[in-house]
Amino acid sequence: MYARSARYYDAIYSFKDYAAEAAAVSARILAHRPDAATLLDVACGTGAHLVHFAREYRVEGIDLSEEQLAVARTRLPGVELHLGDMTTFDLGKTFDAVTCMFSSIGYVGTLEGLDAAVGRMAAHLAPGGVLVVEPWLQPDAFEDGHLSTLFVEEPDIAVARMSTSHKDGRRSWFDMEHLVGSAHGVDHFVEHHELGLFTVEEHLAGFERAGLRVEHDPEGPMGRGLYVGVASS
Repeated sequence: MYARSARYYDAIYSFKDYAAEAAAVSARILAHRPDAATLLDVACGTGAHLVHFAREYRVEGIDLSEEQLAVARTRLPGVELHLGDMTTFDLGKTFDAVTCMFSSIGYVGTLEGLDAAVGRMAAHLAPGGVLVVEPWLQPDAFEDGHLSTLFVEEPDIAVARMSTSHKDGRRSWFDMEHLVGSAHGVDHFVEHHELGLFTVEEHLAGFERAGLRVEHDPEGPMGRGLYVGVASS
C-alpha cells in the first residue's frame, strides 16, 4: 500500500491544507481536553498532519507502510514513528489524544476490523483522552464506477494518476494507475486499494463499544465526516 508512490505522495496530495485540518482537529481535542500535551497519529503516512500537530503536542506516529514512514522520518527528526497495524498495535503507553485522518480507517475492511482498530486506539487514550477519526465514505455515498484523475507538475517530476472505483457489497476497491515522468524517463506502476464502507451508526457503535462518549460531525475536513470520542476520566 503506497509502497511505490510514497516518495510522490506529498506532491500528489499537495492540494490538501494539512495545516488547517490539523488546527481544526486540535481545536476539537482542546475543547474536550484543554490540557492535552501528547498525541498519537495512527496511519500517519508521510507525517503531513503530524508535522503540524508537533507544534502543539509531543507527538508519535504509527503506520503500516515502511516506505511512507521513511518519508515521515525525514520531516520529523527525533519523533518516534512506529511500524504497525492499527487493528493490533500496542505501544505500551497512553496519550491525551489519538487521531486517525484522511479516511485511513477504511483500510480495516470489515466491521470486525473497525471494532478492533477503534478498540486499540481507545486503549491508547489516557483518562479523559480524545480520539478523532476521519472516516471513509458511507455505503450510500460511494459511487460505483467513478473515474478519478489527478495531474501534478513540479520542477523535477510530473505525475498523472487515474483510477476507477468499484463497489462489491460493503467493500470498495480501486487500482491507482500512475505515470511518473522525470529526467530519468517515465515510470508506470499500479497500486491496489480496498476499503470497507461503514455507516454512521456503525462508526458510532464502534466508539461506544470501546467505552467512548462520541459525537459525529457530518462534514469534517473533506466532507466525509468526523468522529470525536472522549474516554472517561
